[in-house]
Amino acid sequence: MDEGKPLFVQIAEMVEDQIVDGTLREEEKAPSTNELAAFSRINPATAAKGVNMLVDKGILYKRRGIGMFVSPGAREAVLSERRSAFAASYIAPLIAEARKLGLSPDDVAQLINEHSTTTSTS
Repeated sequence: MDEGKPLFVQIAEMVEDQIVDGTLREEEKAPSTNELAAFSRINPATAAKGVNMLVDKGILYKRRGIGMFVSPGAREAVLSERRSAFAASYIAPLIAEARKLGLSPDDVAQLINEHSTTTSTS
């Protein structure tokens, strides 16, 4: 678990990770609050808060008496949200620093390409 984030957020992200990587597919039953709590060794109320966060975002929905299920379009919604967060966390600061250094977009692209080829072969 990540010490810097609230546990309920970590639970929500764990479920989202399973949706993104295909472990949980759309219209599939999601793990129950009790299963998530037992797996993560946390209070079920904390796990429920993470699940409810996903319900509020439209990632999961409840089938009365059966459990939580992955919503149609959930994978694309999570990917879209994470792409936006990636851009805000990494791309915007990268562009700001590149401007300070006098690097053009082509210079930055070249650096990224050079770096990706050296790290993918290591």
